[in-house]
Amino acid sequence: METTHHLVIEREQAGERLDVLVAGAVPELSRSQAKRLIDDGFILVDGEEAKPAAKVRAGDEIEVTIPPPTAAELVAEPIPLDVLFEDDWLIAVNKPPGMVVHPAAGNWTGTLVNALLHHCRRLSESDEPMRPGIVHRLDKDTSGVIVAAKDTVTHWKLAEQFAAREIEKEYRVLVGGVPAQARLIVTANIARHPRDRKRMHATDTGGRKAETVLELIEAFDGAAYLRALPKTGRTHQIRVHCAHVHRPVLGDTVYGRGKAENRLGIKVARQMLHAHRLAFIHPATGRPLELTAPLPVDFEEVLAVLRG
Repeated sequence: METTHHLVIEREQAGERLDVLVAGAVPELSRSQAKRLIDDGFILVDGEEAKPAAKVRAGDEIEVTIPPPTAAELVAEPIPLDVLFEDDWLIAVNKPPGMVVHPAAGNWTGTLVNALLHHCRRLSESDEPMRPGIVHRLDKDTSGVIVAAKDTVTHWKLAEQFAAREIEKEYRVLVGGVPAQARLIVTANIARHPRDRKRMHATDTGGRKAETVLELIEAFDGAAYLRALPKTGRTHQIRVHCAHVHRPVLGDTVYGRGKAENRLGIKVARQMLHAHRLAFIHPATGRPLELTAPLPVDFEEVLAVLRG
């Protein structure tokens, strides 16, 4: 499906390069992808084609058209999967950190969907052709339990449970600093950041309601191991809420910016966030199903350093 974004340049954005501006304003595009779209005539300034290096002016109207990927880009690939559960209706896997969930600009291969297509042969259809079977998502650098549907009815019933907040979700997370309370409920709304469209932020006005319960598992000198229970499912919710209470996720370069790791004197390769458990009613059998993913090696290694 073709998507279009309309941007109006504000005074403080004037003077930026067109490709840099578009990459910052459209989350799914990198600078190189924006440049290619400009070169191919998919990005117009006041209805006219422009150069990637063109400087935008206040009041310019930018139209960004992202063409649909071709069917040939959605291919089955023999990528190993850590399968936690599988039957005729659904499959649950322990997604490793670094794996993108579905093909998109910049990541057409090597994704979870590519692997599932090879393993399952059949996944539920979706309104978005690049996301067959995908009912919910995890960030690229978040590991853990993710469920995919094999047929449309299962997909629809699982999506209903997610929307009704009937699915129990438990994450494990390492953060900088130790919370003042052993149990903390964070209720800040979450909205797209006004200046950086690739980020979200907590806000008292506007945005969408979000709630995360943070429970202390283990405290260290300058860090903590937490259980995170998101009651809603907003983009980057746990990462944003942890940063909002000044306990950023270790390794989170977007919301933590490496400050906590620098203070601790440790190196963390990615955000220490793991989808540990999902519990829900099986859409076909009607029986409770609980899925648990063990902590990945890199998470355990950082834990060991903190304990040491």
